[in-house]
Amino acid sequence: MNKLESFLEWGGTKKDIVLLSISGAALLYSLAGPENLPFDAAWIAVFLCGVPIILSAVNGLVTSFDIKADVLVSIALTASVFIGEIFAAGEVAFIMQLGALLEELTVARARAGIEKLVHLTPETGRRISGGKEEIIPADKILAGDILRVLPGETIPVDGIIISGQTSVNQAVMTGESLPVDKNAGDEVSSGTVNMFGSFDMKAVKVGEDSSIRRMIRLVQSADAGKAKIVGTADRWATWIVVTALISALSTWFITKEIIRAVTILVVFCPCALVLATPTAIMAAIGNATKHGFLVREGDALERLSSVSKITFDKTGTLTYGKLRVEAACPSAGNSLEGLYNAAASIESLSEHPLAKAVAEGYRKDFAAPLSAVNNFRMIPGRGVEGEINSKKVIAGNIDLMNDNKIEIPPEDRESFSEYQEKGSALILVAENGVFSGFFALSDTLRENAAETLSRVKQTGVEPVLLTGDHKNAAEQTAKKLGITEVYSDCLPEDKLEIIGSFQDGGKKVCMIGDGINDAPALKKAFVGIAMGGIGSDIAVEAADIALVNDDIKEIPHLLLLAKRTMVTIKCNLSFSMILNFAAIILAMTGILNPVAGALVHNAGSVAVIVNSALLLRWKKRKP
Repeated sequence: MNKLESFLEWGGTKKDIVLLSISGAALLYSLAGPENLPFDAAWIAVFLCGVPIILSAVNGLVTSFDIKADVLVSIALTASVFIGEIFAAGEVAFIMQLGALLEELTVARARAGIEKLVHLTPETGRRISGGKEEIIPADKILAGDILRVLPGETIPVDGIIISGQTSVNQAVMTGESLPVDKNAGDEVSSGTVNMFGSFDMKAVKVGEDSSIRRMIRLVQSADAGKAKIVGTADRWATWIVVTALISALSTWFITKEIIRAVTILVVFCPCALVLATPTAIMAAIGNATKHGFLVREGDALERLSSVSKITFDKTGTLTYGKLRVEAACPSAGNSLEGLYNAAASIESLSEHPLAKAVAEGYRKDFAAPLSAVNNFRMIPGRGVEGEINSKKVIAGNIDLMNDNKIEIPPEDRESFSEYQEKGSALILVAENGVFSGFFALSDTLRENAAETLSRVKQTGVEPVLLTGDHKNAAEQTAKKLGITEVYSDCLPEDKLEIIGSFQDGGKKVCMIGDGINDAPALKKAFVGIAMGGIGSDIAVEAADIALVNDDIKEIPHLLLLAKRTMVTIKCNLSFSMILNFAAIILAMTGILNPVAGALVHNAGSVAVIVNSALLLRWKKRKP
């Protein structure tokens, strides 16, 4: 392979920038007027920028009779060269390729999120056969096989627990912030993580039928119906070409002056039209970046301007995704510090998220050190136990209290039932067989969440809550945030179906989420926004926009910026069309020649760029 072939195969943006730089330098050299070269330097721009346009236009016409803006540009280029206006030809080709480069820079590259999802699927499983345990490839597991899952392992297939107790982290599937206790008879899903106890399970759904594989297919197919916005110049190309040719031929027929006809073709070239959208979008992307958004899809802002609903995941999006102690309630005759110290001391030895929250809460609120714990034992699916100062302390759920025959006073039972109804998680504590109090824990709403959603409503977009949390927790969160439309207990396919039903009903939807379970919904939505800081890589890869700093207070600005961007684009389009028609009239009357015509419509291109640049610093003024 020679050097020329190597260069031609060196594709992508870098090559385009190099070619445009060379072409721009050649045009400046030609404009300066030195005659040191045996040919007009503008020929370099014609060759590097014009020939690819002509080849693309010919290919589109021959293969599918596809009339785009480059057809008119090719005609204008050929006509300009035919009458010896080489500079005009090179200038038009340069501007058109510059517009194409700007548009290319706003388009996201192919993403690798699906491969990351595939890596979540365990490669092996522990099969129990004839009383013996053997490790086999996950794709060899059959429905009906008995599997053993150890603490910390990812569950390889969907199934039902037949023995053992544990807690399972289901965030990958449901987005729930709390691990879920599991006992014999409960269902477990592939891709979720066994937190503590060992258990045996019966495989039910294997291979392509498993939950994690279904999610992969959802992500792969969810954006199949998401239409890509076609450039305005290409949408109008057929009418532009027909109008330009009729105008040029009519002028030539009436005036008998071919230079006027060529000038019409030159000024009719949709340079400003081609630049109108990409320059505005690039400027808006720059603005969005300063406010913490990484726009991954070039037309995402264009799509965002027309959404009427914005669906929020709860955990990690509207909340911090981190548990905290909402209330510590000692039973009658017990002190708050004594209850807290006993619970925090024993829970500090556990890796459970609830336990960590209690220990952190104690360290934050009390200066006294934790007490020493002896004979610590974790009871999967129940809680923990140990000895503190010769007292047996147990801390866990209601089942642990029942197992130890702990009598709970009616007033305490009534009190923690109220927290349960609100969706809070509970840790009950007993010392030496006597109930000593309880802790209510919950995820924490972001400080500015309520204000943000109020401002979202002011933009004309209706917020909706989609969450894997159960009904009580979801409704309590929605009430605090002023959200009236709530969907709870949502699996990935549920979120996908809800968003699909909205969009089938003519509602364009923006989805905001952070977890792997949100990836299909982010793909399916007209626009997907992922929390880039705490969000999973797969959610970010599936989204059109990533919120880098996780500060949702900027969401209203993004919505308003998208609408402002469309106003700017429409102004650019209107201006470019008015300028073009004015230049056509001047060309018909002979006032403009091809070079002057090229300069006039290129001045329009500059005006479009300047107007778009105003978006870089745009911000909605407070009333």
